[in-house]
Amino acid sequence: MVQKYQSPVRVYKYPFELIMAAYERRFPTCPLIPMFVGSDTVNEFKSEDGAIHVIERRCKLDVDAPRLLKKIAGVDYVYFVQKNSLNSRERTLHIEAYNETFSNRVIINEHCCYTVHPENEDWTCFEQSASLDIKSFFGFESTVEKIAMKQYTSNIKKGKEIIEYYLRQLEEEGITFVPRWTPPSITPSSETSSSSCKKQAASMAVVIPEAALKEGLSGDALSSPSAPEPVVGTPDDKLDADYIKRYLGDLTPLQESCLIRLRQWLQETHKGKIPKDEHILRFLRARDFNIDKAREIMCQSLTWRKQHQVDYILETWTPPQVLQDYYAGGWHHHDKDGRPLYVLRLGQMDTKGLVRALGEEALLRYVLSINEEGLRRCEENTKVFGRPISSWTCLVDLEGLNMRHLWRPGVKALLRIIEVVEANYPETLGRLLILRAPRVFPVLW
Repeated sequence: MVQKYQSPVRVYKYPFELIMAAYERRFPTCPLIPMFVGSDTVNEFKSEDGAIHVIERRCKLDVDAPRLLKKIAGVDYVYFVQKNSLNSRERTLHIEAYNETFSNRVIINEHCCYTVHPENEDWTCFEQSASLDIKSFFGFESTVEKIAMKQYTSNIKKGKEIIEYYLRQLEEEGITFVPRWTPPSITPSSETSSSSCKKQAASMAVVIPEAALKEGLSGDALSSPSAPEPVVGTPDDKLDADYIKRYLGDLTPLQESCLIRLRQWLQETHKGKIPKDEHILRFLRARDFNIDKAREIMCQSLTWRKQHQVDYILETWTPPQVLQDYYAGGWHHHDKDGRPLYVLRLGQMDTKGLVRALGEEALLRYVLSINEEGLRRCEENTKVFGRPISSWTCLVDLEGLNMRHLWRPGVKALLRIIEVVEANYPETLGRLLILRAPRVFPVLW
């Protein structure tokens, strides 16, 4: 199975040229990454005007793998080829990397890009994607896959430290500004050759493959995230690291990748309303970040929401007066962690009377409206408390609960409501508190 990784947009609050100066200091080796033993320049090209710089390196890695596996494989080091294509005119760096060792058995590709931030020309954006496909490896395919993913994610986590280390080093040397590239002055005698150079540079820029750094080698995948927060839930924006941390929480690199890939898939294939990022994340958590399983249940939920017009239930549906008068439950501020608090006095509720008076469908619709209100309150509390809040607390008061609540049609309706809520509102119940439970409660539970 092909393993894939897609990073969010990492943003450096530094100009592109300064980031490039820090980036170049990681070669030929980087002391902050012990596995990166060294690198040799294989090929290099510079345009006459200095705008285009393409350099190809052969990088040597000491992978942290069991000694037995290294003996079976017959290698102590693995080699990667990394090609950097810098366009100073456009202020972009495209990088690609692939494995040279065991290339007939294992296929590793990584693509990265440094660009100028679209809203601030003094900031730099970084994006990264990678894929791992193990065809065969002496019967140790699963072990090699685990080792590769572990090494990769550990180097991603070091990225922020690495870039900060070299930026501090530059600052200590008094380098806090690197001038932008400017075209050389054109004289009449050199006009023809300069024009030829520009054509060559433009041609070179076209044929340069869309690149990618073996960021696992240099660990630059995690830069200092500081981008402006994008609009929540819009289908065309890209997730950046600040947005994820502020609104979704601390995710591992692989969890971030799963979120971005599932979100991209929805943008490309789903014709209706795209779910909000926190809702997509709930489905991923419900399936332990298995993208295929999360995609399946999410598609079913989106179809269900469209069929029952659940997105508009708070605006278009008004609960019957009977529910407003006799349903003993409601939202009440929040708990100590900022979660919205729902209080339900189940023991004081005439479930038999409500089911008979309204029917199962009306009760289900009311519960759906409660859950939709809960999602809305989670969004509001996230903004109010300044941290991600994606679930609520339910406080159930069981005083008065007795055997009459075991009425079969009522229990049947309750089980159906629970089934619908679990399928379409996963990971929303953060905490369940039960008060004054009678002796009959274990039987009901």
